[in-house]
Amino acid sequence: MTPRAVVADGIRAAVGAIRDPELQRPLGELGMVRRVDVRHGGAARIEIALTTPDCPFSESIRHAVTSAALSVPGARTVDVRMAQMTDADRRRIVLADTAVPHQVYAIASGKGGVGKSTIAANLAIALAAQGRRVGLIDADVWGYSVPQLFGVHRAPVAMNGRMLPVQAFGVSLMSLGFFVPPDEPIVWRGPMLHKALTQFVEDTHWGDLDVLLLDLPPGTGDVTLSVLELLPDAALVAVTTPQPAALSVAGRIGALAAQVGMPIAGVVENMSESLCAHCGAGSAVFGSGGGDQLAASLGCDVLGRIPLDVAIRMAGDAGVPVVSRDPRSASARALLDTAARLRPVRRPLIGRPLGLTPTG
Repeated sequence: MTPRAVVADGIRAAVGAIRDPELQRPLGELGMVRRVDVRHGGAARIEIALTTPDCPFSESIRHAVTSAALSVPGARTVDVRMAQMTDADRRRIVLADTAVPHQVYAIASGKGGVGKSTIAANLAIALAAQGRRVGLIDADVWGYSVPQLFGVHRAPVAMNGRMLPVQAFGVSLMSLGFFVPPDEPIVWRGPMLHKALTQFVEDTHWGDLDVLLLDLPPGTGDVTLSVLELLPDAALVAVTTPQPAALSVAGRIGALAAQVGMPIAGVVENMSESLCAHCGAGSAVFGSGGGDQLAASLGCDVLGRIPLDVAIRMAGDAGVPVVSRDPRSASARALLDTAARLRPVRRPLIGRPLGLTPTG
């Protein structure tokens, strides 16, 4: 093998290991590294086939490819040319990744204002930090907050009739807020919302996810029922606040879960105490005992108690979830511990069609 061929093989391996920002798979595995030529003097020319002609990450991919190629001994200069995948290439990628998520959790609350979306966003990042492939659907279609919490405001890219989820902090995201201006209200009726949620679940290229989280709207309305119909194996994570007065409202979610045969993964008590920004002392300004009482009534465990501190408030305003922005803060540590306690829960087979055909 000639010295130039050795350098070319090294460049192909280095570039092929780069992960595509949208598909979260190596460029080499996706077939995006089309040509690698090394000429006299170590001048390398590389051709990369992008998934779509309007790929928003083309420049970041170009920079990553250039850096990876120049790290190979013998490469002196790099010229990166961008091409496009064929329809057949895109179809192959879409059809290859159609696995059902291994675990699905529905983050729900009986009413608004309990910090459910903040819990969902930070649990997603905490699970991703464990090395899992995580997706998050913002199913709170009227009060969507994932774009603000993650600091992303761009529409997903479509590929062969399927949407590619937006990537942020190692999590794949889908939200109605990516498709409308920030201040525009959603005035759709039930059938339109059901169709949008169906597209989020069935027409989105999620890939091979380990965990899919659903940020449900508060209460037990049509949207919640639609999501549970689309993902019947979801397990409930009920979010509540400490005051006992919230139990009657939060308990409605548990009643809904019982009616549809939905397993309960546990309870998260948010705003368990307010922490002083100066001395760190805690104060139970929202009461106490609500999480324990709800867990007892639902027959499950309290997964975590999340304190209210300045860090979690500042993180929400900055568009960087606190688990990433300030992982040493009290709220972030509690959220990381909560994610570590989250365990798979399977829906019982009683009353479910098994799809078995008698023989003989």
